[in-house]
Amino acid sequence: MDLCNPEHTPRIPRLIRDTARSMLRHYPSEWDLDRAAEACPEVFQQRMEDLHRFVAQGQQQRTSTWDPEVSQPHSQKD
Repeated sequence: MDLCNPEHTPRIPRLIRDTARSMLRHYPSEWDLDRAAEACPEVFQQRMEDLHRFVAQGQQQRTSTWDPEVSQPHSQKD
């Protein structure tokens, strides 16, 4: 939404701003996505399964503690 607002992003060309606005007009709202999830729960999953959540947390921790400068993981301090 900030892309459509010239006060937030002042140096964006008008053509790009208008294109973003027209694309956002057709983007489904949260209400639309909730209705689709109710109609097709096998396609739109509202909650992560426990195993998927566990894997996602592990990947996030691994990337957040990685130091690309040294190419070795940081030791986590408790």
